[in-house]
Amino acid sequence: MADATTKTGKKSFLKSRAGLAIIAVVALALLGGAYKSVQAAPEPALKEVRVDFAYYSPSSLVLKRFGWLEEALKPAGTEVKWVQSAGSNRALEYLNGGSVDFGSTAGLAALLSKANGNPIKAVYVYSRPEWTALAVSKDSKIKSVEELRGKKIAATKGTDPYLFLLRSLHKFGVKKSEVEIVHLQHADGRAALEKGDVDAWAGLDPHLASSQLQAGSKLIYRNVNFNTYGFLNVNETFAKQHPSVVKTVIAAYEKARLWIIAHPEEAAKIQSEEAKIDLAVAKLQLGERTDLSNPKIGKEHVDALTVAAPILLEEELVKPGTDLNKVIADLIDPSFVQAVIKK
Repeated sequence: MADATTKTGKKSFLKSRAGLAIIAVVALALLGGAYKSVQAAPEPALKEVRVDFAYYSPSSLVLKRFGWLEEALKPAGTEVKWVQSAGSNRALEYLNGGSVDFGSTAGLAALLSKANGNPIKAVYVYSRPEWTALAVSKDSKIKSVEELRGKKIAATKGTDPYLFLLRSLHKFGVKKSEVEIVHLQHADGRAALEKGDVDAWAGLDPHLASSQLQAGSKLIYRNVNFNTYGFLNVNETFAKQHPSVVKTVIAAYEKARLWIIAHPEEAAKIQSEEAKIDLAVAKLQLGERTDLSNPKIGKEHVDALTVAAPILLEEELVKPGTDLNKVIADLIDPSFVQAVIKK
């Protein structure tokens, strides 16, 4: 089960990439009018909006680089504060603590946080990535998930890689109690794997791609369907008080998404520079493991979370008896993106 395992959806995405680029150029032009009109609704004055950026969210890096959100909010006198999230867990902590108004996370991580009381709404999909897999060092003899019994595995609790690990263990009949999970932030997990402090790592791009290309780390299990979508989440109170700002932020993200599709080489360069990674790593992350084709949050994402949610109850990550279907319905709010993207 080495590197060439499940790659569902990747080929179709790559084949349609040229077509998407053409569509993106046209959509960028059309978005201009909608982008301006979104800001029109009168609301209470907002001095500052706090938005996270993350190396696992290429659109956030492009948006931060070009200042499109600042440009859109300037007429209202609203400034933008950018806050870096090192992982979904950090983004969700910032949202829960009031440090940011918008946070970039994996879908299942957002669901877990929402189920445990974080007052958030998922309003936009910034990507459908294959950003996590189970990796071992280049000299490791481990070739399957079953061989992880009795081993140390690094993962960042509360993130997609952590939940990917739990689902993978469950799929192959390995109990959580049969492994030792070492809770490390993503970059530290990579370092631990490469130094030999752990036997395996549930990695996250771009750290995972960097470890593959630079340290020869091997992927022993991939499953794109265990990678949940990239959600842009907003604090519920903020969304109620400033709905037009939410739409403006979504419109800015949409502008960045379309720009990436139309300019893949330039986007990879920005990813490389912002994340301080080799250009080859950025191209692997963006070109082969990031699907930007559908930003409209809705039924597809409800269905995906419904399939993934049982692991949260099985591993007692939420209170027994939690109605996860209700939580999913309360988490996903398509109304904002539907107002911005008409087609």
